[in-house]
Amino acid sequence: MPTPHISARPGEFADICLLPGDPARARHIAERYLETPSLVTAVRNMEGYTGTHQGRRVSVMGTGMGIPSASIYATELIREYGVTTLIRVGTCGAVQPDLGVRDVVIATGASTESNVNRLRFGGLDFAAVADFTVTRALVEAAEARGVPVWVGNILTCDLFYHPLDSRVFDLARRMGLLAVEMETAGLFGLAAENGARAGSILTVSDIATAVPAVEGKARAVDLTAEERQSTLDSMIAVALDATHRL
Repeated sequence: MPTPHISARPGEFADICLLPGDPARARHIAERYLETPSLVTAVRNMEGYTGTHQGRRVSVMGTGMGIPSASIYATELIREYGVTTLIRVGTCGAVQPDLGVRDVVIATGASTESNVNRLRFGGLDFAAVADFTVTRALVEAAEARGVPVWVGNILTCDLFYHPLDSRVFDLARRMGLLAVEMETAGLFGLAAENGARAGSILTVSDIATAVPAVEGKARAVDLTAEERQSTLDSMIAVALDATHRL
C-alpha cells in the first residue's frame, strides 16, 4: 500500500535497495546498470526503481540529503515494503589529507553530532556500525574488481555548512575518521532499530575546506553536480556486485 512518501504497490521493491541521496543518481543507476528497470515511485520527484542486475532483483531509491530525509524513506522501505538490506551509495568530503577526489570509502561505523540515535536508544550513545555481512560483501566486491578502497569510521553531520567545521574536522582527522557526509549514522541506527541490515559505500566528491593541503600536492578540484550524478561508476559497480554476495 502506498505511504505518504512512496507510491509503489506491494511487492514492487526488492529485498535489497541501494540508496543514493540524489534521485537523478538513482535514475542513472537504474538506466545504466539494471536490466528491465521499472519506475515504481516518484512522489516529490524522489525516484525509485526496481530491476535486475545479472539476474539478481534489486531496487534503487533516492533519499534526499540529511538524516531526516533519508530516515523517512528508509523507514517506509523497511516497514511497508519489506526491504531487509539497505546500502547507501553516496558522496562524501575527505577529512584525511591522503584521500583524493574519486577515492572510494566503505564505512564500518559513523560517528556523529546528530541526536537521532540517542532518541532511538533512550538517551544513551548508540554505536552506529555497519552490518558486518554487508560490509564484507562490499570489501570483497571491491577486491574482486580491483577497486582500491578506504575502510573505516566516518563522520555524519547534520549541517552541510558547519559553523564549527575547522574544529570538528580537525578533531575528526586526529581521531582517524576518513570522511564526512550527512546520512550514514542515521541509516545505521534506523536499520538496527528495525532489524534490517545496512552498509555504506561513498565516493569522495571534495576535500573538506578545513583539511590542510599536502605539501607539493595540488588541491583536487571538487566534482560538479553533474559528475556526482552520473560518473561514480566504480562505487556503483562495487555496490551492485556486493548484492550477489548477500
